[in-house]
Amino acid sequence: MLAWLSDTAFAAWVRGGTWTYPLIESVHIAAFAVLVGAVVVLDLRLLGVARALDVRRLSRLALGAALPAATVAAATGLTMFVARGPELWPNLAFRVKLVLLAGLAVNAAIFHIRDVMLRPDPLARLQVYASLVGWFAVIIAGRLIAYV
Repeated sequence: MLAWLSDTAFAAWVRGGTWTYPLIESVHIAAFAVLVGAVVVLDLRLLGVARALDVRRLSRLALGAALPAATVAAATGLTMFVARGPELWPNLAFRVKLVLLAGLAVNAAIFHIRDVMLRPDPLARLQVYASLVGWFAVIIAGRLIAYV
């Protein structure tokens, strides 16, 4: 299936242009930076940093930036994967990044379902620490893709 995807005209177009793949990758990284930046700011606030900032207002701002950024990062990531799937899939760092992203998505969903933003309990604090560590692990795994 990966070979079939990478043989499509769309995948060839993404790979073929001098600037196409690098531009898509740049947008991916920029969107990812916005996503991680928003999450880290909110996570730090939930751990007690900058207590003067209202959690409700900060969460609206952070999530308002994070959700569109996550959508763009996912779309550009999928586009790059379609173009280079057979090359990327065997890469251990790439697969670790995917597992980490799935775990972070589940962690965030559980956190928001539990509705503990305003009064983080011990489990919520553990989830926030897991989020911080997880996002930095995703950054490391993403960078290692080029070298593994």
